[in-house]
Amino acid sequence: MVDKLLCGLIGAGIQRSLTPAMQEAEAAAQGLRLHYQLIDLDADASTRGRGIEPLPGLIAAARTMGFAGLNITYPCKQAVIPLLDTLSDEARAMGAVNTVVFDGGRATGHNTDGSGWRWGFERTLPSADLSRVVLLGGGGAGSAIAHSLCRMGAAALTIVDSDGVRAQALADELGRQYPTTHSRGSSDAAESLQGASGVVHATPTGMDKLPGLPIDAALLQPSMWLSEIVYFPLETALLRAARERGLRTVDGGTMAVGQAVGAFELFTGRQADAARVDAHFRRLVAVRHS
Repeated sequence: MVDKLLCGLIGAGIQRSLTPAMQEAEAAAQGLRLHYQLIDLDADASTRGRGIEPLPGLIAAARTMGFAGLNITYPCKQAVIPLLDTLSDEARAMGAVNTVVFDGGRATGHNTDGSGWRWGFERTLPSADLSRVVLLGGGGAGSAIAHSLCRMGAAALTIVDSDGVRAQALADELGRQYPTTHSRGSSDAAESLQGASGVVHATPTGMDKLPGLPIDAALLQPSMWLSEIVYFPLETALLRAARERGLRTVDGGTMAVGQAVGAFELFTGRQADAARVDAHFRRLVAVRHS
């Protein structure tokens, strides 16, 4: 097994990403030399303003330069698929890729969004009631989590999105793939949350650059659990409101760590020390906000 690896992240506006630090620190702890390169479509003058146009060239260059793998984020998760040789079952089901592994000249697309969320959720709330789950947000991250919830055996899943058509389209696709879960789309959060056993928040609301609450906090009941995916800040207004109202909660850092653990294992073929990655991530967040 090689002990020197080159990896990277392709996306737009990714300068604040903690992924390089997490990947390099875990590699160093295992005696690996891993360099993780940010490839920011917004930061480089040669790619700025061109959207996904540079993506084919970047994937080809990564193959030529001997990259072990790449993480892929907005706006490239769908556009990268035609540039790859094959997809994992999960990436194919979700229609999106967030991790590419290069091996023997072949590029394989994976998706660790859903599995990363599931990893953190099950570690924090292993006995959570999945009888009636509400997912706030039907975008890329929300779609991946929806697939995971269905695979975890959710009995009923409501996807709430301001774009009701998008929410219903995702629900219809879930219904085709997972007929044992009753899936539906909605644009009415108040109606959907009545009687819910748990809530997953998968929209950008609550981030440092988009503060606020995605729903009225009064809709949260102590009988529910709440899972947040935003981790800048680690305690969002929604997470704080849920805790104050007595809900069991999962912070967004668990998904970030779960994604990193999954990608590390795909890149290196080695098992990551999840507790060590989590501790390092939380130190990085604390420093970032100090």
